[in-house]
Amino acid sequence: MTATLKILDSGLHTTIQDRGRFGFQSAGVPVSGALDLDSLAIANALVGNASDEAALEIRYSGPTLLINSDWSLMALTGTSASLAISSDGETHLLPSYRSIRVKRGSHIALPALGDSTTAYIAIAGGLEIASVLGSRSTYVRGHFGGFQGRSLQAGDEIPLRSESAGDRNELVLSTLPALTLPSSIRAVAGPQSEHFTAEALDLFTSSDWRIGEKVDRMGMRLEGPKLEHRHGHDIVSDGIVTGSIQVPGTGHPIVLLADRQTTGGYPKIATIISSDLGAVGRARVRDILRFHMVTAAEAQTIRQKHGCQQRQLLAAIAPMSTYMIDKLYRENLISGVYGNN
Repeated sequence: MTATLKILDSGLHTTIQDRGRFGFQSAGVPVSGALDLDSLAIANALVGNASDEAALEIRYSGPTLLINSDWSLMALTGTSASLAISSDGETHLLPSYRSIRVKRGSHIALPALGDSTTAYIAIAGGLEIASVLGSRSTYVRGHFGGFQGRSLQAGDEIPLRSESAGDRNELVLSTLPALTLPSSIRAVAGPQSEHFTAEALDLFTSSDWRIGEKVDRMGMRLEGPKLEHRHGHDIVSDGIVTGSIQVPGTGHPIVLLADRQTTGGYPKIATIISSDLGAVGRARVRDILRFHMVTAAEAQTIRQKHGCQQRQLLAAIAPMSTYMIDKLYRENLISGVYGNN
């Protein structure tokens, strides 16, 4: 019997994503991949997968899943919400940032995320999905990758690589990552920053920018003061990277994300550093962003520190049994032995 993950309810926008599709931007193919690579890596580590294994990326509200395998091990990250696991007439809540075994016939539901727009569910062994141009990431606009090149729909059955999770331990991340939006998002000067007036450059870093309602995996439009161009808003199209902030003729910035186009003809005032992209990928409509400029050298140092912190987080993953014993002692719940005379 083929092990599958059946989609009973797809949620608002659930796709399959890994770390992305590299080496094809010259042909107009975006990198795509997870909006929050750190959360993807942690979800995979919690179920014993490689960090770049494909998982479910959930936007805004989660799916309802049916497990069709003897035993599966799964984990949720990117949110503080809990998975509701229903089996044999009982429902239990699974906190995020730990893994749990679920048996055949279990229903897994994830409500609205609330504190985040982006979360991940990883399954031990991974999803049996064909690779397209070196990646299993879904690129919805191009209709390729993932499952049939689209977001998941009710009735889809996603093949699993493993019929059973075997003897893999249930794991927990003992030190939870910060999920709140940082007070400022760090960025380096864009390749066309000189195309903006001095007042516009000052407004960019001194203003509150509200995330508007036009947000998807391609990008997010920001609401705030109008940024003036020095000599018009049209340039010869050139390359765009994830995190580029372009400013069209409206004067309102657009932050470009994982599914962004590979070239663009609007001046780019700044580029969000890679270490802050995960937080931006989780940001919600009406959240406020403030930008702080750093140099390229500072961005590299921040990236090295961020990588070190991520490795420390992954190293803090421990078997659930060990974690619970340690927690009992830390909280002094076992303080002595009493007896009757």
